[in-house]
Amino acid sequence: MDNDEKFMSIALKEAEKALKKDEVPIGAVVVLEGSVIAKAHNRPVSTSDPCAHAEILAMRMAGKTIGNYRLTGAALYVTVEPCVMCAGAIVHARISRLVFGARDPKNGGVSSLYRILNDGRLNHSVEVKRGVLQEQCASILSGFFRQKRVGSKVAAKNITQ
Repeated sequence: MDNDEKFMSIALKEAEKALKKDEVPIGAVVVLEGSVIAKAHNRPVSTSDPCAHAEILAMRMAGKTIGNYRLTGAALYVTVEPCVMCAGAIVHARISRLVFGARDPKNGGVSSLYRILNDGRLNHSVEVKRGVLQEQCASILSGFFRQKRVGSKVAAKNITQ
């Protein structure tokens, strides 16, 4: 297992924590100089905070850890392609490298829908690596939404009976 897979595995464990809390299962890890300095999972539902995405929470924690909001030289590992909000925060935090697992064709702010991290009009660009442990990252997410759809159908059936 290479380092990217090692750190993505940690992000997947964070995604599993979100899953257990009935949050969208996305995990994130910030790595600086080969060491994990922060990790987090999605918590917008439990915190009533629309900005409590795994990436945002991990970058906040990392900033507190090093005492600086600029995370120059850091790598961010995320199980799913960051959304537009998170991509903007990645640019502002000066993350050097983003590694993500599954693409997000509906909300992706990195390569699927938008390409914010490499927009030449911005003052910072980010090295991006896609598809690390892609199948595991996509599987946990699709399983969550599949279960939600089944639950919705059961609830709707119970209401109509």
